[in-house]
Amino acid sequence: MLPSSLQILKMEEAGIEQAVLFPTSIHMEQAETLEEMEKELRSLNHVLSGGGGIKSEIQRMEQSLSELSAAVSQHPDRFYGFGCVPLGLSADETALWIETRIIKKKFLGLGEFTPGTEANMLQLRQIFSVISEYPGIPIWIHTFSPVTKAGLQILMEFCIQFPKVPVIFGHMGGIHWMETLSFAKKHKNVYLDLSAPYTSLSLRAALKELPERCFYGSDAPLGEPLFLRQMIEYFAAPETAKQVLGENIKALLNL
Repeated sequence: MLPSSLQILKMEEAGIEQAVLFPTSIHMEQAETLEEMEKELRSLNHVLSGGGGIKSEIQRMEQSLSELSAAVSQHPDRFYGFGCVPLGLSADETALWIETRIIKKKFLGLGEFTPGTEANMLQLRQIFSVISEYPGIPIWIHTFSPVTKAGLQILMEFCIQFPKVPVIFGHMGGIHWMETLSFAKKHKNVYLDLSAPYTSLSLRAALKELPERCFYGSDAPLGEPLFLRQMIEYFAAPETAKQVLGENIKALLNL
């Protein structure tokens, strides 16, 4: 969220001390009218459809990474970062991007990836292959719409093929949350982000069935950090809420 002061204000309102941020070129927090929101969503759909080609995607991501680096540098006590990686690069280009723009920049993980089609999801295999050389570096992947059930199945296959890569299912599979939760219980490298839950039932089930691998998330600015925290605290016992609100992600990232 820009400016970073707005992000911090939302965090303080929710009682959140530190946050993991993702780079983005879409800034819904700056939209005040329906027309402005529609404009931002058109931009988002353009990105999801791969509009503009790989050169445009690289430029967009470099700008987003620059903004994220600035936010983390200005507030190192509040923010950590995950870095984005373009899909469609060669194996060598992907490896170079991850080494120079993620690892050397001290980002703690990869993401957010939003594979809008099954073809995009298949392109993630190269990302998995490269990041498997860096033990413990997690990947955060958006798994709500427009990701389909077929797309999720592709992602699940990658989780099986690369068991040492921690994979965070953003929004825990959306409408396919039951399949996602069942899969996560069977595979220890799979984690569930609880932001933007499809239903309160999915949130409650995840907190009951797999509390040790669930992470609090707000999906801000599309979601409100305070509301998501309140939902977790409503459904979970205090010790479980403590795990989900911070202990689990700190353990994964070795913080």
